[in-house]
Amino acid sequence: MKFTFTIMRVIAFHRPHSLIEPFDRRIGHKAAGWLLALSMVALACSHSARAQQLNIFSSAELEIPQGTEQFDTFASTESETGQAVEQPNQQASAEQSPENPTAAAADDEGPETMLPHLKDTRFWVSGQANFIFQAHPPFHAPYSGKNSLKPVYEKATSRVMTLYTGVRVNSSLEFLADLEDAAGAGISNSLGLAGITNLDVVRIPGEGSPLSTAPYLARGMIHKVWALSKDKVENDRDFLSLFDELPRRRLELRFGKFTMPDFLDQNSVGSDTHFQFMNWTADANGAWDYAADTRGYTVGIVADYEDRNWGVRFVEALMSKIANGEALVWKPWQVHSENWQYELRKGFLPHKPGAIRVLAYTNYANMGIYRNAIANYEAGLTPIPEITDHPWHVTRKYGFGLNIEQGLTRHLTAYARFGWNNDKTESFEFTECGQTVSGGVGADGSWWHRKQDRSGFVAVSNAIGKYHQTYLADGGYGFLLGDGRLNYSRENIVEWYYTLHAWRGIYVGPDLQHVNNPGYNRDRGPVFVGSFRAHVEF
Repeated sequence: MKFTFTIMRVIAFHRPHSLIEPFDRRIGHKAAGWLLALSMVALACSHSARAQQLNIFSSAELEIPQGTEQFDTFASTESETGQAVEQPNQQASAEQSPENPTAAAADDEGPETMLPHLKDTRFWVSGQANFIFQAHPPFHAPYSGKNSLKPVYEKATSRVMTLYTGVRVNSSLEFLADLEDAAGAGISNSLGLAGITNLDVVRIPGEGSPLSTAPYLARGMIHKVWALSKDKVENDRDFLSLFDELPRRRLELRFGKFTMPDFLDQNSVGSDTHFQFMNWTADANGAWDYAADTRGYTVGIVADYEDRNWGVRFVEALMSKIANGEALVWKPWQVHSENWQYELRKGFLPHKPGAIRVLAYTNYANMGIYRNAIANYEAGLTPIPEITDHPWHVTRKYGFGLNIEQGLTRHLTAYARFGWNNDKTESFEFTECGQTVSGGVGADGSWWHRKQDRSGFVAVSNAIGKYHQTYLADGGYGFLLGDGRLNYSRENIVEWYYTLHAWRGIYVGPDLQHVNNPGYNRDRGPVFVGSFRAHVEF
């Protein structure tokens, strides 16, 4: 039985995200209980695995694992991943193939875990734990609002623990379910930035209404595959797909609860808060206002067609009742989200692997319109612009995204994202961003003879539209932003991280972020955020 304990991106906000509560003694007790329970399960799995290995030895039919990492692509139906998602760890293969063209720079092995794993099984049990500590010193801020990043010294710690389970019924049908427990906080209650510095956290969704601290069902899915060709390709099993192999040409259908970045806008360099970047807009497309509740999950259906070197995905999902709210609207004929992505697994450079992904989406929900909120304020109907001051009405938000990754050398991969949405309609689900552009590089430690280590650097620039700017300048508040005033400029972020493999599945390392014009306000900042991450895989 394969038992993996990996740090998962927690989408929601893409999350998936931590619950917001003080990181106090209760959290420590709960974490200890979880770790003890998981350790007991792991010990049982290890004993079972050893017995099965002895049986294999006795029959002289031991299968030697390939032991090579593979970048996450649509063909392998892997997620992140997270940030992390909540996204799961992305792996890379040193050997390029049409089904996995992004396999350029890779370690010789996947992430090391504390316990040995058996590859071939109908069942999946794994888990992850991710701990992130962040702090920032005081910074210049002549004024602040209720949604501002606080200009005084702050520190915060988040924790996300996830238990992944699954069972494969046959060669084309499986059931997947994940249980998650999250706690801790983000600096300034995860407010005041478009590019929040920790993707594992979410804000408290309203004064006096913190999220429940009880474990919750993060994912629950039915996954069905229809073969459209007779030839097969090897599948890298993970918590989102248990199949050992898949038809090269196929149609996949998933239904249930999931986070959108499990299946869209993934790349091998910037999608996983457990091993890679931490910033929301470094690990995901900031202008993609994807359907999600406060923790980053939704309910919907995913259709995926895969061919040799390209794939197409469509996702229909439920939207929140209010901006970034806990409750989803169960009226898909009124409130809904459509998402499309096309992926071409081919690089720009000759003989170098890469991938190009094009994303488009439309959201229909009870969203306000910035221009109307400004008009009501100017007419004296509201004391400040109020984006939520309107009767129930369904409006549309739409946008586009581009996600590119390109192998440069065996151990170095570049990536870039561009995103845009109309930004005339209320920012509703992910973050307050109308345009984003980012680019960075990721390196694996085999380059410097530390094959389980990795490092990366990224630069991100976020922007909002003119009506959104005026709304904030007049004193309006969004679900993340609001300084009371605004001297507009683009929010610019740079981030560097190093992930060091300390010992058998334990990973630690620093992360540094520098933010200019936090919350698009040139009157405030810049601010430096230092982080330390501890991650365990079993």
